[in-house]
Amino acid sequence: MNIFANKFVAEWLQGLGRIALLTWEAFTSLFTFKGSWGNFIYQLYFIGVKSQSVVLITGAFTGMVLCAQTYFQFHKVKMDTATLAVVSVSMCSELGPVLTALMVAGRVGAAMAAELGTMKVTEQIDALRTLATHPVDYLVVPRLIASIVSLPLLTAESITVGILSGYLVGVHLLGIDPTYSYYNMLKYTAGSDVTTGIIKAFIFGGIIAIIGCYKGMTCGEGAEGVGRATTEAVVFASITILISNFFLTLTLTELMRYL
Repeated sequence: MNIFANKFVAEWLQGLGRIALLTWEAFTSLFTFKGSWGNFIYQLYFIGVKSQSVVLITGAFTGMVLCAQTYFQFHKVKMDTATLAVVSVSMCSELGPVLTALMVAGRVGAAMAAELGTMKVTEQIDALRTLATHPVDYLVVPRLIASIVSLPLLTAESITVGILSGYLVGVHLLGIDPTYSYYNMLKYTAGSDVTTGIIKAFIFGGIIAIIGCYKGMTCGEGAEGVGRATTEAVVFASITILISNFFLTLTLTELMRYL
């Protein structure tokens, strides 16, 4: 039993070290970008533009159900007009960035792992090294930059649509007074809530790209290895996002108090 436990811990630490080295190498390569700008534009389109539909649907229905559930509870204590304020704060600082990152991780993280995993299995990554092209510069960095740029924009869209859909449900379906709801939303939604959500989106974008690329570039042989890497990329990215969100919330909340 101890042998298997020690082996598991050793493999986990080795994997953590490898992904830390890949992260360091990728971020240092950002300052000397040697990749293809065409590849970067394509990744920006693939990650940002083609993810809009799923992000907007997620944001809209999250705002709707959050507004409805908050109203049902607040109506018991005659706090109907505070409903939209709860929706706004929740979407800006927590639900907007987290749900957007999870949806993008499921769509983009899997695609990155599958694409790079297929390249590794078919020895295309080795061919890049033969041609004196660093795989991190050519494959990882464009995806990393595109993810870091796209996630805050997608998060802003999700927040906006979520608040708007919550407003429509609250005012036109549940009959909440629109004037006081809008006033309370502006009163209790601080700029730090929006800033916190956007900062989280930057970090989540990096997490999705790094884990997706790492799993693809270190996948096993054959179709089974690519499939396992694709699944692990989504699972590990989602878990990392949820865990890091807790620590980011505590850190950013304390930081915003001093700014």
